[in-house]
Amino acid sequence: MKKSIPGIVLATVLASPLLFPAALQAQESGSSASLESKVKELKTEIENLQFDNEQLAKAVDDLNWYKKMEEIAYVDKVRISSLPPTVVKNPTGKGVKNPVTIQAYVFIPKNIDHKKKYPLIVLPHGGVHGNFGSGNAHIVKELIAQGYVVTAPEYRGSTGYGKTFQRQIDYGGREVDDTKASRDYMVQNYDFIDKSRVGIIGWSHGGMLTLLNLFRFPESYAVGYAGVPVSDLVARMGYMNEEYRKLFSADYHLGKEVYQNIAEYRKRSPAWNAEKLKTPLLIHANTNDEDVNILEVEHLIKSLKAENKKFEYKIYDSFPGGHHFDRIDNYASKEIRLKIYQFLQPILKPAAPFKDLDALIRASYFPVAVKPEEKK
Repeated sequence: MKKSIPGIVLATVLASPLLFPAALQAQESGSSASLESKVKELKTEIENLQFDNEQLAKAVDDLNWYKKMEEIAYVDKVRISSLPPTVVKNPTGKGVKNPVTIQAYVFIPKNIDHKKKYPLIVLPHGGVHGNFGSGNAHIVKELIAQGYVVTAPEYRGSTGYGKTFQRQIDYGGREVDDTKASRDYMVQNYDFIDKSRVGIIGWSHGGMLTLLNLFRFPESYAVGYAGVPVSDLVARMGYMNEEYRKLFSADYHLGKEVYQNIAEYRKRSPAWNAEKLKTPLLIHANTNDEDVNILEVEHLIKSLKAENKKFEYKIYDSFPGGHHFDRIDNYASKEIRLKIYQFLQPILKPAAPFKDLDALIRASYFPVAVKPEEKK
């Protein structure tokens, strides 16, 4: 009588690496593929956790904003529609052409008189991927104390709003329109803002957005200040590292490196668009800047001069603080900020301009005096 081999035994024999080496290779290949798949899944989970943590950190920092400003300003955060995303992977997808919704901070002095008109400062933040953190509170306090209304746009690509929003980044592109959208929102919704007295100021990436807003929308701003501004993306990609360059060449962003599309990087660089300046402008830079190499700002200044543009600038020599030299809390840093405010004052005409450095320090760093009736 012929006996059959049980299926499980047969499968074991056929899979034996000693009798069939190909089976061993298939097992190893499958195991390797499975491991790679698991590693990819874990990387995605870790990445998603990072975005979740950033959203949590942003929510906590928003509480800091309300706490730090509660004595002198009304603080709000509004949602504004801007232009649609630049990069769309599924052009036929549902809602892909919808405008991107950004958020923007609004800071209004508590002692405001609704019957009067006030100047507005648009204050875009820095960082390739960054946000308007409460570390800027002293600068906002200084502006509020002088009688400015302030808006700070969280343009596309900002952190703290999830993965999708962060990857809608359009550096030097539609983020410029996002910044302008915050300006337009303020003018359209608050009748106490004088649309002829709107200034824009920013540092680093925010300085770049200041310049590009002045270049593209000269009729919308009366004056601008650009501190340590990113000015030449072509040169910048040459001295920054590979990790930084990948933020721009990513498929959800520009999609190409600078050598593959020089024209696109130039289009987004203030130094290559200097002929468009029509607005009063002050530029500051620092020779020991560890982020924006001085060569970028030097190129910008030379380009503006070559176009016979009227503007003011100062390059500080190895000033303490490097990239953040005039934003930190050193006495000398406050002296520089006072000069910035003094440049803005004749054009924007705030109600209570600082007369000296003592006034700046008292407004931003001293405790708010408690009125007698509030002690009861």
